[in-house]
Amino acid sequence: MITKIFATIVIIFNIIFVIYLISPTPTLKPLPHSVLSTLPGDTTQLKNVTGYYTNLSRSEVMNFYQSLYSFPLLIRINHPPEKAKEIFRDTMQSYYIEEFIIPFKQSLFVNGYEWEKDVFTKPEKRIQFKLIYNNITYQSKINTKVYDTSIYIRLIVLFASEIGIYLIFWCYSRFFKKNGQ
Repeated sequence: MITKIFATIVIIFNIIFVIYLISPTPTLKPLPHSVLSTLPGDTTQLKNVTGYYTNLSRSEVMNFYQSLYSFPLLIRINHPPEKAKEIFRDTMQSYYIEEFIIPFKQSLFVNGYEWEKDVFTKPEKRIQFKLIYNNITYQSKINTKVYDTSIYIRLIVLFASEIGIYLIFWCYSRFFKKNGQ
């Protein structure tokens, strides 16, 4: 009886989780009120990277991406600016970097550089990093990078994890039966 209940729970869990894993991830839309950058490193040179020049504030940018990723299991992480050099490229300027994670499916990194708030440059020297693109001055530059996983990898990880958990429980049950506990 308990075995049938357990099997039913595992089957229901698998059905729900497989539907979750194969459901599509959000499509990344262009940042509104911004200009798409065509500079090297902001387009095809780096896979899944897009750059924008904008006058939107950090909260406006983050609210836009939060609205795209309105997902019940969404995890949002604020990383230190130094992490941008690991995620994007070693010459990336950064004032903030945040990550939106849809567990087991996708991560979106949003890097923002606001030249007037650059914490790594003294205030009197910040003017040299003023963001001018196509003869227009912008308050910030936003770079995004998406890390996707394929559906096949998602399903392999799910079923491999389940097999591993089953084997661990099986080993423990044999150990306790063998030792009389």
